[in-house]
Amino acid sequence: MKFRSTSKNPHLKPYASKVCDAAHAVAQIRNGEHVFVGTGCAAPSALIQALESMPSPPADVELVHFFTVKAFAHDDAGRSTTRFRHRSFFVSNDMRAAVKQGLVDYVPISVARVPEMMALGRIPVNVALIQVSLPDAFGYVSLGVSVDIIPAAIARARLVIAEVNPAMPRSMGDSTVHISRIDHLVLVNTPVTEFERTPVQEDNVQRIARYIAGIIDDGSTLQIGLGQVAHEALQYLTDRKDLGVHSDLISDAILPLLANGNLTGARKTSKPFKIVASLAMGSRELYDLMDGNPLFSMEPMDAVCNPTTIAAQHKMVAIAQAYSIDLTGQVCIDQFGGEFYSGIGSQGEFLRGASRSPGGKPIVCMTSTTEDGLQSRIRPSLLAGEAATIARTDVHYVVTEYGIAYLFGKSIRQRATALIELAHPQFRPELFAQAQALGYLSADQTLQNLRAYPVEDELTITLKDQRTVLLRPALSSDAQGIRDLFHHLSEADVYTRFFRHVRGLSNAEVQRLCNLNYENEVAFVATAGPREDSQIVAQSCYFINPTTNLADTAFMVHPDWQGSGLGTALQDCMVQHAKKRGLRGFVADVLPGNTRMLSLARNGPATVQMEKDSDSVHITQLF
Repeated sequence: MKFRSTSKNPHLKPYASKVCDAAHAVAQIRNGEHVFVGTGCAAPSALIQALESMPSPPADVELVHFFTVKAFAHDDAGRSTTRFRHRSFFVSNDMRAAVKQGLVDYVPISVARVPEMMALGRIPVNVALIQVSLPDAFGYVSLGVSVDIIPAAIARARLVIAEVNPAMPRSMGDSTVHISRIDHLVLVNTPVTEFERTPVQEDNVQRIARYIAGIIDDGSTLQIGLGQVAHEALQYLTDRKDLGVHSDLISDAILPLLANGNLTGARKTSKPFKIVASLAMGSRELYDLMDGNPLFSMEPMDAVCNPTTIAAQHKMVAIAQAYSIDLTGQVCIDQFGGEFYSGIGSQGEFLRGASRSPGGKPIVCMTSTTEDGLQSRIRPSLLAGEAATIARTDVHYVVTEYGIAYLFGKSIRQRATALIELAHPQFRPELFAQAQALGYLSADQTLQNLRAYPVEDELTITLKDQRTVLLRPALSSDAQGIRDLFHHLSEADVYTRFFRHVRGLSNAEVQRLCNLNYENEVAFVATAGPREDSQIVAQSCYFINPTTNLADTAFMVHPDWQGSGLGTALQDCMVQHAKKRGLRGFVADVLPGNTRMLSLARNGPATVQMEKDSDSVHITQLF
């Protein structure tokens, strides 16, 4: 005889024939069936526990899921106690021990493609275990905080069993299922699982978060993903305007931006003024805010991750957290040390979509070393236990605590140079030597910079003609940009800068202008345009004489930018930098006809001495 629930919940009274307890519901699962388990914080824990607790469980059952949160038990030694095999598209904390125990088949697939594979029967689903809200007056339940791939599983399953949870918010969007599509209803009265992200206080993580925030513009549309660093970056966006969200996942990280008015979605192309996501993992505060709120549009994963929709978004920003990258730009995001961690998720779609979005920014981030500091995450080649999850052709921005590199469209030499500068200084010499051995770098290139990139020395200024430039320390990867600047100079400018007629710059000469040690030699560049397509329009440098504690200076300014005040801005930048280091002043030898440099010197520090001889003017500027 079928067991009926004694629940008196009035919402379920019209569907009394479907109501039963968890044990009766899971008893309908047959030998050899593929059982889909709902995702994230909406994993149906009571149904899972009933299935795991069956005295005589069905044989050869496989549990299929994207990922779950706190749904599967472990013993005191941390070993998984699950009695079933699993097929998972993501290795979460729930599954990590089970993977090591050989109980999990990890499927490296974009989760956005899973619905298609389910529809084709290539990922079989016979039973779906899900968690839903109470039904409304029209017989519709909401999938609440997790829509993701659940609709595709329901469509294929012969049997759908749903935990009905009064605490599950009724999310808006394409998140409802009519109760006629559900075979068994199991009432539960437990809180929806909350997911608390502990803030990461480590300086390197916060530095990465600030770097990422620094390249996110007003009006950007954000994809947040599962990585911790992306969520940390949101706290630094409270001065931005009209941000939007189109993301696989949302968390509590969006709450301060909503409260502060930063998150309006006003400039989104698709579904403006709405927060579009496929699943939510956060606190009860987030879930309560989502309940019945049309601001949130929860949609299936394949709809959220539609490449055309992502690419059409205004200034789409996608942030992927990686485990390692090689010097050519290949990125691994789901393996480390030969073990599977996390998964591909939908990062491929978002990175490619952001790369095609007007003003979009695809970002890969990672700490430069492993947590113990013993290994560099930037490698000459990916290790045998690491897969190239993101192809080098799809990598644009790479961010570590040592800076930002833009790789798209760059040569192997340029990529290797830029990535070595993002590595921890203790690993740079070895990486440099290995890059030369692999033929990525020329034999005459040298490694000078063994320090962290000083983001605090970056300065955005508006010139007299209202054009904006970024003043920043020069990098060895700026070599080609400086060479391009040189070839825009007039013959007269070249002669006044180098005191001789020069047709071109050798590799050694151009390195002298950007590949510096920042101990006794320093260089700055001024760049115009976005980081991914910036042009170096000026360069300045100073070289310290330890005997006098004075530094020789030199400048190059693009002809189109001369007379705009850029030279003065660069000089002021270098003066402030040199003062912090305790230098007495600058010196320079200038040709008598170089009126621009003479004027620049007179407008510099208060004490200026000029000594003329037949060939040049020797300038001393004391701070």
